[in-house]
Amino acid sequence: MLAASAATLLLAACGGGSSSPSETLNTLPAGFVEVAKSTHTAVSPSTGATTAAQDLLTAGLGKTGLGLAAAPAFADPLNPTPAELRRNAIHANYRAILDPSANGGYGSLYGPNINLSGGDTLGEGLIPGVEYIARLDDGTGRKNVTVAVQIPASFDAANPCVVAGPSSGSRGVYGSIGSASEWGLKRGCAVALTDSGKGMGLYDPMDDSVNKIDGVRSTRSAAGALSHFAASITDAARAAFNTAFPNRLGLKHAHSQQNPEKDWGNDTLASVKYALFALNKEYAPLAQDGVSRIARFNAGNTLVIAGSVSNGGAAVLRAAELDTSGLIDGVVAAEPSAQPRTTVGYGVQQGGVAASKYGLSLIDYFTFENIYQPCAAQAPAAVMSESSIFNYMTLTSMNTRAANRCAALAAKGLVTGTTLAEQATDAMQKLRNYGFMPEHDLMHNAHYGLGNGPIIAMMYPNALGRFSMTDNLCGASAAAVNATGDVVAVSAAAKAGSFASGNGTVNGSPASVVYNDSVGGAKAWQFAVSASSGKADFGLDVALCQRALVTGTDAATGAALTATSVPTKAQSDAVKAGIAEVQLDGNLRGKPTLIVAGRSDALVPVNHSARAYTAYNRMTEGSASKLSYVEVTNAQHFDTFLPFSGFDTRYVPLHYYFVHAMNAMYANLKSGTALPPSQVVRTTPRGGLPGAAPAITKSHLPLMATAPSAANQIGFAGTSVNVPD
Repeated sequence: MLAASAATLLLAACGGGSSSPSETLNTLPAGFVEVAKSTHTAVSPSTGATTAAQDLLTAGLGKTGLGLAAAPAFADPLNPTPAELRRNAIHANYRAILDPSANGGYGSLYGPNINLSGGDTLGEGLIPGVEYIARLDDGTGRKNVTVAVQIPASFDAANPCVVAGPSSGSRGVYGSIGSASEWGLKRGCAVALTDSGKGMGLYDPMDDSVNKIDGVRSTRSAAGALSHFAASITDAARAAFNTAFPNRLGLKHAHSQQNPEKDWGNDTLASVKYALFALNKEYAPLAQDGVSRIARFNAGNTLVIAGSVSNGGAAVLRAAELDTSGLIDGVVAAEPSAQPRTTVGYGVQQGGVAASKYGLSLIDYFTFENIYQPCAAQAPAAVMSESSIFNYMTLTSMNTRAANRCAALAAKGLVTGTTLAEQATDAMQKLRNYGFMPEHDLMHNAHYGLGNGPIIAMMYPNALGRFSMTDNLCGASAAAVNATGDVVAVSAAAKAGSFASGNGTVNGSPASVVYNDSVGGAKAWQFAVSASSGKADFGLDVALCQRALVTGTDAATGAALTATSVPTKAQSDAVKAGIAEVQLDGNLRGKPTLIVAGRSDALVPVNHSARAYTAYNRMTEGSASKLSYVEVTNAQHFDTFLPFSGFDTRYVPLHYYFVHAMNAMYANLKSGTALPPSQVVRTTPRGGLPGAAPAITKSHLPLMATAPSAANQIGFAGTSVNVPD
């Protein structure tokens, strides 16, 4: 298809074909409003204080600057410029998606200086070009998805390609800068980035202030249509809320009342359409009217790969499912939060043994683990030998609260045992019975200690059920807090820089999860005292309430929710309806697809996501499926944690395999090279002393095999995917 279109593209480049009466004009896709276009140079690394001095990939910082932990300072911390915010957002988001340490592979196996063949030939990795920014709305003014299209100077108009990279996690528009964007720009493709209705939309009801799409802080009224997010609330209601719950904050993903996840697939498709529009503005010849451009680039002549990670991985899968017009040619999804619409008709096995649970929705297994994980982290199976961030839960105060959680669970009959070790071991077994694996045992400590459970369990029910920040669902809210967990006013500097420093979640930058009903007054989740136990137990009462939203029953007694229960049946019904809106249907429409996931991923366990979706897709598409699934041992969800003591010795970078998966997909689409078959890739951890692991090399990271051995082949046993031990 692409080769047949080359002559047409060449003719158009020479001006031919522009006078045809049937020419198709380049028109702005429906729902888009263009915001800005900027030109980005690549002379030498700098602090990138102006947009012109910032390249597309590194914002002028280069490989060296991105490798530094500290972001460049703002000239005026209370009034950072759009260029400064873009620079620091790229610095933060790039480092958040991969291991930025030299021993972990940055600068040797991957990074701006490493070409797509793995060679260290690109210097500081600066990539010049142009960047378009637009917003996508549904007419309400409340959706306001941000889209950025990056077109490198190396773009070959006679060999056009687009990479769609929806953001990972809850990140903003540059959330895939270190994954999809880096690969695409190095390949010479245009890159379509989108925040998919998430991003750092920080709303402060105390002064009715917002982040604009360019990150600059503003009042709601002054920002107007360029407001990234403002709560849908009247001035009177806002005043009442501020009186009752002062200094609270709203986040777009959680509080937009849009359930943005339901649109991730369509937003990804829309971003590709906008990328084609931008390419036509740059390279298409003039139409007969001498003003308009013809639609030179389209789905029929432009190679499109949708590739991203985590939530972005789920977005590209959903985009492929919804792509009825053939816009996307191939899909690469790394560690995707894929949520099959059903668990019926297929299964998941490892070594021929069926998984106890599989294919559950993300908020189902998160609200379950949020109850048991802090207790399970005290089990002997979770004990670590070294003192590190892995042992977050063994710090004295956290350890005491975790023991309180175990005791509170036992008092409610939710775990068995009379000693802490017995209760924790039972909690660990419950997690294993719910689809978590032994490879995850050591991860529960760090994941809960870093707040993943409390963050997701607070944000996602709000988003799925389309609740307002004023609803205080399950008594939880978001706010800045002090060192002892008390709610405080967010600082002006934190708000001003939040577009760059925040990741769209309530992770403390600058908002944290707050339990309003903690005994003695509102506290951050780490300090919360439950009324039912009277002790600091990380707010078990809230965790049980959040679980009930998903199941529709009281998490302790099993009683059905009612109109007067907490939460109410209506609230649970709203969450359940939202879950149904975001689940995937498994039909990739015959598109070549590579899913890559880490076996040790305890955030998005493979039994519920990658493995389950692979089986679900086979059930749905049968022999028409072109999906290959690659499971990498000793890989987990957060490469950015790999420099931490304990992570460095045990785990390898999954990002390395994302790059190779993108290479494999490109070769398949351009040259017909077969995709790697489904397989387990067995890596070798770096080992050594925790916190001082030796440098990683390619010997630790075998490539995906073109013909994996029988012991590594992922296949099917009937309708169940079977992954070798």
